[in-house]
Amino acid sequence: MRIGELLGAGRTADVYALDENWVLRRDRDGLDATHEWAVMSYLSAHGYPVPRLGPRDATTAPCDLVLRRLTGPTMLAPLESGDLTASDAATVLAGLLAELHTVPARLSPQPEDRILHLDLHPGNVMLTPRGPVVIDWSDTAEGAPALDRAMTALILARTVVDPRAGDAASACALALLNALVPHFSASGGIPAAHLAEAAARRTADATRGGAAQKGHDSNNSNSNNEDGKDGGDGRNGREGGDVRGHREHSDSRDEAGLFDRAVALVTEVM
Repeated sequence: MRIGELLGAGRTADVYALDENWVLRRDRDGLDATHEWAVMSYLSAHGYPVPRLGPRDATTAPCDLVLRRLTGPTMLAPLESGDLTASDAATVLAGLLAELHTVPARLSPQPEDRILHLDLHPGNVMLTPRGPVVIDWSDTAEGAPALDRAMTALILARTVVDPRAGDAASACALALLNALVPHFSASGGIPAAHLAEAAARRTADATRGGAAQKGHDSNNSNSNNEDGKDGGDGRNGREGGDVRGHREHSDSRDEAGLFDRAVALVTEVM
């Protein structure tokens, strides 16, 4: 396998061209991507819109994923430009979550458990000619669907309350959060326990040393590749204080305070 030019550098992974149709996503710290590959394979078999996976055999490094290039921007770009309304974006996001939560858990013996993305925000949805495709499955787990809804709401709410986000990004995130409320309420809402768990997970992730080593990691380079941040897109940019979903590096007290305010906001709007 000949590895070509670097196409994108994200929060934890780099993306290289292989040819016109395929890219290589390589974790910078050498973390094993086998679980992510298995979940994406499972979801693809169930018809869920994930990036197409390339072959994986004994010669594939554990930290590598071969993925087919995607054409199109992330949902973030038209949302921030105003070409996509918050209402329409909320319909797509909520629909993707609802569809995901129809897929039975792959490993859990609990019948109510489902596959969870746990980082589904506009920067992790590619708008391709064939429809939206969900990327970046590095945080995937199994559990209650309400935890996935809580995580999406919390990511948006943290953008709203973060003074570093800027007025435009905060307003965009708040509009999307409000537009998601009726969809999430119809799906069972966000119980307080799941919101608290989402906040604990996100705070721990944000304050870990490697969680934000690249600062901003946006999902909007639109380099038309399958995978640039951690999962499947070939993006470059920032993952910072905005609607993209961020893991800003700051001390634990700063992060805990922001997530406390985000939890309060989600509780208020729900």
